[in-house]
Amino acid sequence: MTEISLVELGIGDRAPDFDLPRDGGGRVSLADFSGKPLVLFFYPKDDTTACTTESIAFTALAADFERAGAAVLGMSPDSVRSHDKFVKKHALSVPLASDEEKTAAEAYGVWREKSMYGRTYMGVVRSTFLIGADGRIVKIWSKVKVAGHAEEVLAAVQEL
Repeated sequence: MTEISLVELGIGDRAPDFDLPRDGGGRVSLADFSGKPLVLFFYPKDDTTACTTESIAFTALAADFERAGAAVLGMSPDSVRSHDKFVKKHALSVPLASDEEKTAAEAYGVWREKSMYGRTYMGVVRSTFLIGADGRIVKIWSKVKVAGHAEEVLAAVQEL
């Protein structure tokens, strides 16, 4: 198993930059959201139960996030092709970045050793970062439980 350094980001830290391919073609970077809050949610895998539920919840609240002045971006190690199928299958409206090399996941400290049924492996720990208009981290949710999460994040955005 590959050793990685575990990044620990905190409130007030500058959010690590990224520039990645996204669903539907094109690229997305942190700079694209300069001057407005960004909800960046990392999830493990397209079209799995919890990841689908989470992505649908953020899509359902997309207009509310927009009214609050914030953008929402999902990110996983899946390919753009996988994202495109996922978006189409579930009518998702939030953009999805493809982090196949895990550079953003590592920079944000969410690419970690996990275990299931006694087996250890590397994977994305479901996490959400609220990044302020100034590019600094305002709030972090780690090891997210999906039920009610998008609503909790929206409430935090509305308090900005």
